[in-house]
Amino acid sequence: MTNLQTARQTETVFQTENLNIYYGNFLAVRDVNIAIPKNSITAFIGPSGCGKSTVLRCFNRLNDLIKTFHIDGKVYYRDQDLYAPDIDAVEVRRQIGMVFQKPNPFPKSVYDNIAFGPRLLGYKGDMDELVEGALKRAALWDDVKDKLSALGTDLSGGQQQRLCIARAVAVQPDVILMDEPCAALDPISTLKVEDLLQELKENYTIVIVTHNMQQASRASDRTAFYNVEANAKGQRTGFIVEYDRTEVIFQSPKHAATQEYVSGRFG
Repeated sequence: MTNLQTARQTETVFQTENLNIYYGNFLAVRDVNIAIPKNSITAFIGPSGCGKSTVLRCFNRLNDLIKTFHIDGKVYYRDQDLYAPDIDAVEVRRQIGMVFQKPNPFPKSVYDNIAFGPRLLGYKGDMDELVEGALKRAALWDDVKDKLSALGTDLSGGQQQRLCIARAVAVQPDVILMDEPCAALDPISTLKVEDLLQELKENYTIVIVTHNMQQASRASDRTAFYNVEANAKGQRTGFIVEYDRTEVIFQSPKHAATQEYVSGRFG
């Protein structure tokens, strides 16, 4: 991966061009054209089955793990084709981290949860400093600084999710992808994660999938609304209806379907 050379590249982290996503012969998502700006929070919203998570996983090539998956069109990361033959998918996933719906800390200590990735990558610096820094960036240090040897799985749900965010941050990614990161959390923990996102976007580009309209409207800078259509065989294909600044999507969308979804009339 190389650094960007132009102003346009500096401002845009991901760019898709006529992206179609398939599983075998089944077209799962069609005609995705989207640009994700740097140091921003972009939310993907829409009804179940519309392809939000499928598109998200294209950004760090997690879909590659599904044998029937393939695409046509382009996905660019900092002006490089993510699906070019010479691109190392493992390196992609280091630079583009992922936080999942259900908190999934390793069955290790809090400290080792954070240190695991850097050790695997051969980190030679001060590990104590790195662990503390990652936990501070995830707003978790004050909660766990006196129990770094405790199991990560013994933390509360909200703390576990922030631990997973700290784990992602520890390998110094450029982007953090989040697939329904607050779905399993209570409202107080959800707000803590949303506050954390605002701090993290100073240093990272964040893309989040969420079914929570209030969360998307509160936490994101830009929002893409996806919908789904069915063919004569009943196969459902997702597509983007509208993508704009979050205030536009929620206050003055251009499409009736967007208005109906964000106002809760369907979905």
